[in-house]
Amino acid sequence: MQTVIAFIIVFGSLVFFHELGHFIFAKRAGIMVREFAIGMGPKIFGMTKGETLYTIRLLPLGGYVRMAGEDIDKIELQPGYRVGIILNRDNVAEKIYLNQKVQNPNVLFMEVERADLEAGLWIEGYDEEDQFIRIDVSRTAKIVENGTETIIAPLDRQFNSKTVGQRAMAIFAGPLFNFILAFAIFIVLALLTGIPTTDPLIKGIVDDSPAQQAGLQDGDLVKSIDGVAVQDWQGIVNIVQENPGEKLTFTIDRDGQAQQFTVIPKAFENEQGVVVGQIGVYSPIEDANILDAIVFGAQKTLEFSTLIFTLLYELIVINFDIDALSGPVGIYKATEEVAQYGIYNLMNWAAVLSINLGIMNLLPLPALDGGRLLFFGLEALRGKPVDRQKEGLVHFVGIVLLMILMVIVTWKDIKLFFF
Repeated sequence: MQTVIAFIIVFGSLVFFHELGHFIFAKRAGIMVREFAIGMGPKIFGMTKGETLYTIRLLPLGGYVRMAGEDIDKIELQPGYRVGIILNRDNVAEKIYLNQKVQNPNVLFMEVERADLEAGLWIEGYDEEDQFIRIDVSRTAKIVENGTETIIAPLDRQFNSKTVGQRAMAIFAGPLFNFILAFAIFIVLALLTGIPTTDPLIKGIVDDSPAQQAGLQDGDLVKSIDGVAVQDWQGIVNIVQENPGEKLTFTIDRDGQAQQFTVIPKAFENEQGVVVGQIGVYSPIEDANILDAIVFGAQKTLEFSTLIFTLLYELIVINFDIDALSGPVGIYKATEEVAQYGIYNLMNWAAVLSINLGIMNLLPLPALDGGRLLFFGLEALRGKPVDRQKEGLVHFVGIVLLMILMVIVTWKDIKLFFF
């Protein structure tokens, strides 16, 4: 149960901040956001505030921010439509009922001749006395159909009416917020627990870990491993990670006396899906002020970003391996493993996952944020947008291929962990 809660908090936070980036910059650009969703598929919970529907959905496969005009959500009143209209005090339409009986003495019924709900904001047609009338429509008018209310989106509130820069920023902000979240987590960790120093000094041992089983103790100064001199903490990390399951001879200085211990690193799959060694020791920690924490946060964010980019390049360009990919099931199992080592490791894992999510979304692939940014770049170079139908087709194919890949990876993870 604790693992489920940890997974929901970690994964939900990453998705929330990603979508929050889209949401904030869309609103800053004046774009109407119709829905802010965490999860995909059937709706579990929904709440409307202002012009936005906030939902939590069943499948933990991501989320989305649905912006007006971004998809095919155009509201049109065709000639011959019989509509009921409620006017405000200024005789401007604030509610438009479609194809349904309305029991309200204040409703004005009319048959639509022409209408413009985007630029001009008006409806023309004939009332029940067959008189031709023209009614202005409020910018926040609602279309009511089968009990469902939808706010109209004037042209200047639609995604595609904005400049290339505004649209690109609304899309780029999602991955950007993932990097900001990781940066913030590293700052919090530094302020709460301090910053690791470079000394090869053991300052904490995990219970029942390979290090404890071998006899290593808090305060041991590591001098060498398998005869290789160790100058700093990273030297310990490098040798241990490169030798999962292998016997390593640690030469340490304990109270001024040299002693040797045989340690067998436990095999552990890290955040990038690479199997590395782990012995369960902590490096020495120094207290951090806010400036130290900010520098540490920036360094760790850059460090993990570089590492993930490198591994991604090797995976895509040098040696593609489907086994190196993980879906929600793989992330769940990794979270379960990390959660056993405490809140510090869980927060660190969340930061790395957030960077991973940001980088993956920036890949120039159809349906991803990076793919959309690529089309914005083409638009900026050409001076005109790519045909929307062609772009939509490319993204649709991309979504289908990504879903197929997701199914394959998820099935691979299920077989690996449960069979």
